[in-house]
Amino acid sequence: MKLPRSYYLGSDVVSISKSLLGKYLFTCIDGLLTGGYIIETEAYNGVVDKASHAFGNRKTPRTQIMFEEGGIAYIYLCYGIHEMLNVVTSVEGQPHAILIRAIEPTTGIDIMLARRNMQAIKPNITAGPGSVAKALGINRKINGISLQSDTLWIEDKGQSFTDEQIAAVPRIGVAYAAEDALLPYRFYVKNNIYVSKPNK
Repeated sequence: MKLPRSYYLGSDVVSISKSLLGKYLFTCIDGLLTGGYIIETEAYNGVVDKASHAFGNRKTPRTQIMFEEGGIAYIYLCYGIHEMLNVVTSVEGQPHAILIRAIEPTTGIDIMLARRNMQAIKPNITAGPGSVAKALGINRKINGISLQSDTLWIEDKGQSFTDEQIAAVPRIGVAYAAEDALLPYRFYVKNNIYVSKPNK
């Protein structure tokens, strides 16, 4: 069952980011179904978070999507190379987002291998946000798409993790955010081989 629209409208982006662990992320691109369950996320707490694209209420053509009502995808290009999938949460005007950093692949693995130009499955197939997007066929053409769509969606299949199974650590690659770079807003499932590095 797809997560209801109401799931994405909560105001606590950190809590939602943690609760996404174990949920299943799916795409159906060109009729090809791929997916797996989320095992690593990062929360970005809107206008007060120096690591967020929307810090200081920054509105640009790129960030405008973040200010819309939660339950849509914010997809952007990083370093001119990697597409990155973010889940927009909270109410309109409050630009919260959650970066999907890694999934454990379960569906359409042969399709993911082809997209990643890999011959055999290895942990790096969906470890890291760029790898997730490429494996699932996600790109900026579907930026802003509803997570209630039949192209990109998230399901709850009853899987969850205890606090002891989850690591809460600082985010990756946000040194520019000064003290906010130290916030424990990155969550991952401990000992999962598909988690991006470092995972200690």
